[in-house]
Amino acid sequence: MPPSQKLISNHNFKVSVAGLDIGTFSVCEGLAMEFDVFEWAEGGNNEFVHHLPGRQRYPYLTLTGGMTENKALQEWFEKTRDQAELKEITIELTSQDGKTKRSWTFADAFPIKWTGPRIAAAAGDMATETLEIAHTGLKMG
Repeated sequence: MPPSQKLISNHNFKVSVAGLDIGTFSVCEGLAMEFDVFEWAEGGNNEFVHHLPGRQRYPYLTLTGGMTENKALQEWFEKTRDQAELKEITIELTSQDGKTKRSWTFADAFPIKWTGPRIAAAAGDMATETLEIAHTGLKMG
């Protein structure tokens, strides 16, 4: 029986662009990749349809977290508009002690939507912000 592996808990997602820390978020969605499937029905073969991998697709990344006084996120958003420059971004899954547990790097990324601050009417709620990022794919290696 293989040895059990420790699950990662109590984590945050740290986002950096070209070495500049953009922010830390508590929720990250869109860490996914999938293939379109090309179906090909071979003439004379009525037993099955071939399924072949097509184009690879990546959803937008969506990060949500508590708002801080750090303005790097808004500055990156503005620079993207002014310079139309695509950058490589890295998302690190970090534990509470600050150690990186996993990381993902995405090519040609740029912010497409920022929402914030969201503050609920309940007393003591934390202001949150959400960032959406488009990219051309997960970089391997």
